[in-house]
Amino acid sequence: MKTLIEGAPSFAYLNVELEPGESIIAESDAMVSMDSAITMKAEFNGGFFSGVLKSLFGGESLFVANYTNNTNQIKRITLVQNTPGDMREIELNNSSLILQPGAYIASSLGVKLEVRWAGFRSWIAKEGLFKLEASGKGCLWYGGYGGIIYREVRGSYLVDTSHLIAYEPHLKIKLQLAGGLFSSFFGGEGIVTRIEGDGKIALQTRSVSGLSTWINPMF
Repeated sequence: MKTLIEGAPSFAYLNVELEPGESIIAESDAMVSMDSAITMKAEFNGGFFSGVLKSLFGGESLFVANYTNNTNQIKRITLVQNTPGDMREIELNNSSLILQPGAYIASSLGVKLEVRWAGFRSWIAKEGLFKLEASGKGCLWYGGYGGIIYREVRGSYLVDTSHLIAYEPHLKIKLQLAGGLFSSFFGGEGIVTRIEGDGKIALQTRSVSGLSTWINPMF
């Protein structure tokens, strides 16, 4: 399988060349175009009950699409995320990554997606009650609204709510005020996410909630 992310960082999309017999799993609405010989099969996202949980609480579709090249020639498919922004590819080697609801785009067959309880702190931070945990061995593609930047956490790090899109599972997520009570709420920041531990995180430079806050007063 050959893949290439193009259009980054503003309007990233993923070109995938499937060798004969190869498959890729993607969000049900991620396909932009594909060779007509590629077969598509809709599946529950990790099984019926897991799919329902991911749909209701994980911000993902109830179904995923399995795209398979059953021909004897290389075939191409193009995938994209719902929001304009950047996209990243990560190789999982019997490891795992926690994803923000809506960040998942596609994965190879060796990657397993499961719903993980995020807690009420995550819900207050506008990140949802559940997170998606991608684990196993294979390639994972995820995206963010706007650009994607990485940070190395050593001890603790503060992130504005709705900007954290991926992090290593051993990191702890907490909430706190950005500053004092007066400064936090009248300074426009309010509650922020505190990440504790040692590991890597991925951030998106824009947030959908921030966009809606900016647009709503105009209507």
